[in-house]
Amino acid sequence: MAATGSFFIRKKRVVEGRGRKRKAEDGEGEVHKKLTTKLNEEISSDSETESVGHNKKDAEELEIEETAQEKKLRLAKLYLEQLRREEEKAEEEQFESDLIGGRLQEEVLEQKGKLKRLLAKDYVSPDISEIRLLRGHQLPVTCLVVSPDDKYIFSASKDCSIIKWDVSCGKKLHTIHRGHKGTGDRHLGHIFSMAISSDGKYLATGDRNKLILIWNPATCQHLYTFKGHKDAVSGLSFRKGTHQLYSASHDRSVKVWNVDQNAYVETLFGHQDAITGLDSLSRERCVTAGGRDRTVRVWKIVEEAQLVFHGHESSIDCIQLINEEYMISGADDGSLALWTVNKKKPLVTVRTAHGIHGDPGIQQPNWITSVAALLNSDLVASGASSCSHDSKIKLWKCGEGFKSLELLFNIPVVGFVNSLKFSSSGDFLVAGMGQEHRLGRWWRLKEAKNGIYIIPLKKSETKQQPGDSK
Repeated sequence: MAATGSFFIRKKRVVEGRGRKRKAEDGEGEVHKKLTTKLNEEISSDSETESVGHNKKDAEELEIEETAQEKKLRLAKLYLEQLRREEEKAEEEQFESDLIGGRLQEEVLEQKGKLKRLLAKDYVSPDISEIRLLRGHQLPVTCLVVSPDDKYIFSASKDCSIIKWDVSCGKKLHTIHRGHKGTGDRHLGHIFSMAISSDGKYLATGDRNKLILIWNPATCQHLYTFKGHKDAVSGLSFRKGTHQLYSASHDRSVKVWNVDQNAYVETLFGHQDAITGLDSLSRERCVTAGGRDRTVRVWKIVEEAQLVFHGHESSIDCIQLINEEYMISGADDGSLALWTVNKKKPLVTVRTAHGIHGDPGIQQPNWITSVAALLNSDLVASGASSCSHDSKIKLWKCGEGFKSLELLFNIPVVGFVNSLKFSSSGDFLVAGMGQEHRLGRWWRLKEAKNGIYIIPLKKSETKQQPGDSK
């Protein structure tokens, strides 16, 4: 009897197995789903006592439904699929790690002042027909800035006005006109300097009447007025990542302001002549050009110290930081100098960088009136004034070790190049042009136009090679 009972149990299982096979013929997808479910149950319930018997039953049914060879093939496919997923996950994690690691490395190098992206070799001469001229100021443009997101340009002029421009379409979005005597919320004198904070929250402008006005760049509304300088405000710069503002003046002093608190902080002295240019980056320090005292100075605010650099033989009119370690300056004798903060003399000086003008025997070098640098890269630009119509903007590559300046190409323009700024992306260069020099009226070019040139910068199709960043 026991044997008979056993026989009927086995028979019943065989019948159930056949029934499932017929169902599989009607719907293979449903059976496959059931097999997958059972396999998952088999794997996930090893620790449960009650499910052991159930898993054994399922395993026996699976053995009836598929041969040993089919089972091996199925398990092998599952194993390979698991390996594939693990490999993809490992690749994604490695990619994210490399990306984060690269960013962190760049941030560390930038904080140390040693980030140098080798980009200059990729740039080629722009198409002259693509250069745009924006007209709006009645008198020479003296200074300008590009918003951190590269969407807007703010420019100022000897006509005491400030204009906000849309880069994409070139339209004027807002104009702050010359003020009226007694109001105090507009400029009444020539505007000589301008700066925008790295978060785009504040815009600062300085004028010949010794005033610094703070604006909201989004609405162009006046916020504060800073008083304290005793002569024209010739340079402004926000410390990167903060709302600390540095100002330089013809009164030979540098002042530090806290814009958030609408407060004056301190005054720094040292230059022996009118300061003509100023710049700063992330560190709590700034650099200045001392005009006819022919010195470049690095001001260490916390240490209450200054480093003095000599090298130009004439008045230094403009200066710009490339990164925390290197800077570029230009003088009225036509010389262009590349410096490091670790050495008191220029690493390289290019004499008569923009050529000469005048009749034979009384020729003079073209006066370098502005310089710019693409931040943390080896690309710099210079602009000059000329008595003729053949003024040029020149783009330069800082050579290996920043020990040379190699001319990349010229961009012909007409007039005084009073201000130059690269976009943050390096996709375009903006030049503020005028019929006169921004600080005076030594001579005038009637054929020049007072306006802004937006110069698109093109790159070659050659792909960036490994090692382009240091």
